[in-house]
Amino acid sequence: MAFVKNYLRNYQNYKENWNYEDGCVLIGAHQLYQATGDECYRDFIFKYLNDFISADGTIKNYRNDEYNIDNINAGKVLFFAYAQTGDEKYKLAIENLMNQLRSHPRTKSGSFFHKMLYPNQIWLDGLYMAQPFYMEYETKFNKMNQYQDILNQFRNVKKYLFDQTSGLYYHAYDETKTIFWANKVTGCSKNFWLRSIGWYMMALVDTMAAMSREIYEQYDEYRSLLKEIVDNILRYQDPDSHLFYQVVDQGKTDGNYLETSGTAMIAYAVLKACNLQILSKEKYLDRGKEIFDSLTTQKLVEENGQTILKDICLVAGLGPEDNLKRDGSVEYYLSEPRVANDSKGVGPYMMALAQRIMAGDEEKYKEVL
Repeated sequence: MAFVKNYLRNYQNYKENWNYEDGCVLIGAHQLYQATGDECYRDFIFKYLNDFISADGTIKNYRNDEYNIDNINAGKVLFFAYAQTGDEKYKLAIENLMNQLRSHPRTKSGSFFHKMLYPNQIWLDGLYMAQPFYMEYETKFNKMNQYQDILNQFRNVKKYLFDQTSGLYYHAYDETKTIFWANKVTGCSKNFWLRSIGWYMMALVDTMAAMSREIYEQYDEYRSLLKEIVDNILRYQDPDSHLFYQVVDQGKTDGNYLETSGTAMIAYAVLKACNLQILSKEKYLDRGKEIFDSLTTQKLVEENGQTILKDICLVAGLGPEDNLKRDGSVEYYLSEPRVANDSKGVGPYMMALAQRIMAGDEEKYKEVL
């Protein structure tokens, strides 16, 4: 049932330009290298980077004036590449991405726009794309000067996107409250999309992993946010499969399904938080293992002689104004295609697998590698 190495061996870039989807797989490969020491994962990363990063740090087909927050994500592996090689081109490429963040448009509340296509909007996805990168830069290269800015952007998400009744976070928020999908009073989208909450949970644990614990008051604030969403999301776990639904709180709705990418993200966040002693291993580690093991058993399957990771939502978003289908309704989230082996599912699965191995289970999962 070998899967990961075959997937990487046959991997085709998601797009021609620098993109977050490839970034998910690169990050998964980095974490598997950390977990196993197997050079094939390191080689995969450098083969990819060598195609994109020029000697002067220029990133092929990348324009920071597009102000697409998604484009930061793949840059997270540049810190690893720079530490491994000392090659200045990787540091220059990091600075290139930081230059985008330094001038990136913001909401009045101080959060990065999700994209220029989505002005005045905060999406949960965007926290994952940018904040762990931003935190690692501040920790390693900028004397932690912008730690408060990073924390404030998480605080904005709690203030504007959190729903007290359900304990969950809405997918996105429009500060102007004028876009067609937004509630005219709260500015929030209509429903709780699993993968967006997964992005948020990964953003929290990865941001904490990149920060200095010496800034303990901020560290504890992140920990409280993470523990809260972990406790809340676990209330919505399907009791039979141990997985999570595409529209989190609508498990009984016709057409809703147990979605792979968001479930993998939850498993990853819980397992990594335990491995880093952010969350209690005694209370949470078995839950994280249960989610990952169930995901592997039920979604990593053999079809037509190939191993595939199935039931990955291809894409889901909100707007813009000329795309009224993307309205944030339950029907919309359930209408998007379900696919297999998409990088947005496989990348987080690889990350969760790495954390499962780091929790002491490499022998159990050798056949998946």
